[in-house]
Amino acid sequence: MRRVLRGFVGALALTTACKGSSDSGSVGGTIAISASADADALVPPLTMSIEGKQVGDQIFDNLADIGPGLNTVGDAGFTPRLARAWRWASDSLAIDFQIDPRARWHDGAPVRAEDVRFTYALVKDTTLGSPLSSNLADLDSVSVPDSMTARVWLHKREPDAFYKVATPVSILPSHILKSVTPAKLRTSSFAQHPIGTGRFRFSSWERGARIVLSADSANYRGRPKADRVVWLIAADYPAAAIRFLTGAADFLGVVKPEYVSQVRDKGASIVTTNGSLDYGYVAFNLGDATRGKTNPVLGNREVRRALVMATDRSALVGSVFDTLGLVAHGPVTRALPTSDTTVGLPYDTARAAHTLDSLGWRRGADGTRRRGQAKLAFSLMVPSSSAIRSKLAVLLQEQWRRAGAEVKIESLEGNTFGARMEDRKFDAALNAWHIDPTPSSVREEWASSEIKAGGYNASSYRSPAFDAVIDSAVSEANPSRSVALYRRSYRILTDDAPAMWIYELRNVHGVSKRINAVGIRPDSWWANLADWSVARSR
Repeated sequence: MRRVLRGFVGALALTTACKGSSDSGSVGGTIAISASADADALVPPLTMSIEGKQVGDQIFDNLADIGPGLNTVGDAGFTPRLARAWRWASDSLAIDFQIDPRARWHDGAPVRAEDVRFTYALVKDTTLGSPLSSNLADLDSVSVPDSMTARVWLHKREPDAFYKVATPVSILPSHILKSVTPAKLRTSSFAQHPIGTGRFRFSSWERGARIVLSADSANYRGRPKADRVVWLIAADYPAAAIRFLTGAADFLGVVKPEYVSQVRDKGASIVTTNGSLDYGYVAFNLGDATRGKTNPVLGNREVRRALVMATDRSALVGSVFDTLGLVAHGPVTRALPTSDTTVGLPYDTARAAHTLDSLGWRRGADGTRRRGQAKLAFSLMVPSSSAIRSKLAVLLQEQWRRAGAEVKIESLEGNTFGARMEDRKFDAALNAWHIDPTPSSVREEWASSEIKAGGYNASSYRSPAFDAVIDSAVSEANPSRSVALYRRSYRILTDDAPAMWIYELRNVHGVSKRINAVGIRPDSWWANLADWSVARSR
């Protein structure tokens, strides 16, 4: 398959270069994207992988899309998609979405309000098991006053209620799927050949090799600039990077720091955003899942705070990322309007040492702190597949050694790392996280309610104060008061130090000179892919 794929890539590069030189440069040609993994599914309610979402977002549309400011409070700044307009009920417990009468499914059938009702019922169906269902937790029902109006009824008023019902869930064709049992959707013919309303149509999917989309020339939102978009699937990141560096692909979604100089040497462009939705952090396990009791070292709030204050995070970020990373200040990144760079514990080694001394952790002759027979010691789990986090782990180990802590690095295969986090069988873990573009998602990882099987609160952090404030922030309808409450919750969280937030990434993309990649957003570089064009040959 790899030999066939290389032949395909070579032919593709030649064909698109010739096409780019013969057309106007504004319409036509093929854009090749280098992907380091295959999609898991192309039907949005079943998609878990980032590659699946990239492709699915081209084939399907939501009711309205988030604006470039990533403001999810209220509905200001949202861009119409399948809904050309919307109107709130006077009590803010219902929204009427007016379907664009020009919208058509790729099989030619018109889009109707019934498609919205059907889609939301499907996503909430427990037999489907959709990861999108949590976005519709506040959804009561959908009624259809007329064929072009979908009335969405809500249980209660929340600041990001519009975002949750309008943006994360893509609308599906009821006329095709109404006869498909939800539990069988993944294996249905529709899942193999999806039909949507997006500006690109599905063409083919050769698993492990490529996914091809073609322009929907009569799309209600306008024809895409490119004729085709192809995801070229590699076995891993290095292979994907090499494909881009050799010119066989036009775009690399993530340029890791160690590849930046090579991309520049090849004459390609490096495109960065001021922020992203990705951060890296050390999760401290406050409990001990293997013995059912508090972690003897990291279960102590003051010990965790001392470890954070003993860490020079600016030096870590500068050493590993240079200018491509920023010091993180809590559970959201600077891309969100609720972020607050004033929260977090300071770098203060003297204060850290004083705290540990006061707790009875005294330095021994070897420099390691002890309290009685117990050492200030714990393990730091890191995925072996991440060169960045592996480097950070070594630097952290040294900084904490100087503070008197003995840290053992556990380098684990990715699946094992994930399973250990899910089972809470670790002391500390150097993890990476991609947040949703709505501040309410912070509750998913840190609320007490998420200390459960399948829950994201792997640190077993439990704080009634945090829970109360974050619940108030999520339900507060006044935007300014909601922001203030979110920031208060971040301060409670970072003061308790169930984790140490280290870095947030700048998005770094590799773009070949032959394409014009416009409108790259910090939350999803692919959001405006239909407006990218193949440039003239020079």
